[in-house]
Amino acid sequence: MTRRFWCLIAVALLPCCVALFPALKSQTAGTSTEPLLPGPEPKDAPRLWKELVGIYGGKKEQDTIILERDQRLYWRSASEEFSVQVRGTDGFEVNGKKSFRFRAEHNRDGSVAALQTSAGRLTRVDAGVDPNHFFHIQLSKPIEHLRAEALAATPPEEAGSFRKADLVELVSLDPGFHLDIRYAQKRNFLSAPVYTQARAYLQRPAAEALVRILHEVEPLGYGILIHDGYRPWYVTKLFWDATPTQDHNFVADPGKGSRHNRGCAVDLTLYDLTTGKPVEMPGLYDEMSPRSFPDFPGGTSLQRWRRELLRRAMESEGFTVNVDEWWHFDYRDWKLYPILNIPFEQVAAAGDSRRN
Repeated sequence: MTRRFWCLIAVALLPCCVALFPALKSQTAGTSTEPLLPGPEPKDAPRLWKELVGIYGGKKEQDTIILERDQRLYWRSASEEFSVQVRGTDGFEVNGKKSFRFRAEHNRDGSVAALQTSAGRLTRVDAGVDPNHFFHIQLSKPIEHLRAEALAATPPEEAGSFRKADLVELVSLDPGFHLDIRYAQKRNFLSAPVYTQARAYLQRPAAEALVRILHEVEPLGYGILIHDGYRPWYVTKLFWDATPTQDHNFVADPGKGSRHNRGCAVDLTLYDLTTGKPVEMPGLYDEMSPRSFPDFPGGTSLQRWRRELLRRAMESEGFTVNVDEWWHFDYRDWKLYPILNIPFEQVAAAGDSRRN
């Protein structure tokens, strides 16, 4: 073959290579060798199915998961999975070792509250599909008292040398980041604002890596929505004191400090560039249920695909997903930074002084 022939072939293939660039980039720019796209994007499930998909349980029953895959519904219980056929508006039939029917019971707002079977009633045990229906904790003390006690406490002492903190506000690096800082609102598991300002900071290397991730997902039609970044230590202390012991796996132990405290952890999701709205994931942000696990098998095909896309994009730049929270990612250099307890006001003032 002549050199001219191979040059012509290369020119002909160039558009294909450019089109594949977002997926190929993740194999060379970061720590993950996974392609960015987890296969073709699935079709969305019908609204009726998405309302039904979830976790259900009874006093004598193991939890049952209703999920969608490849435009079909499935009943999953005790590691067994059977197909589900729709029989009317609220009726369904499970085709397994022993076929049976069930129907969905609805709340006044139309959401599914339970499944009624011949063997009994299975109550919904997850937070449902409404973003405003996530789990809440009944505070043992007013939030002002918890905050005062946390502010009066002292972070754990650490031995060794650490990098100097260089916290960067994400929106100052790229306006493509959208913010929904839940802990500056009442829309969180404490039902009370904890932060005094709605800001998101990360250590500079982590922040710059997140900018690269943003630019990887934008050609796919997605942006990045930030729920939380750097978290002062006193807030971690407040969360721990407010959370019941049985749910402590969903919050960090203040005796060890959080990777959020080091400015190397971020809570985030994807938003649709066309609508500006957050995409649906298998579970809600800050939901204290198995739906929060990054390998939870339920949800819909599209929800799981988007969760995997987010994970692959983050892993391509050195972030690792938390084993209990699909939205929480830690940056690889977190051990190199100390636990910080600097309020947002001081971080913002330091940033303003550097710019001036």
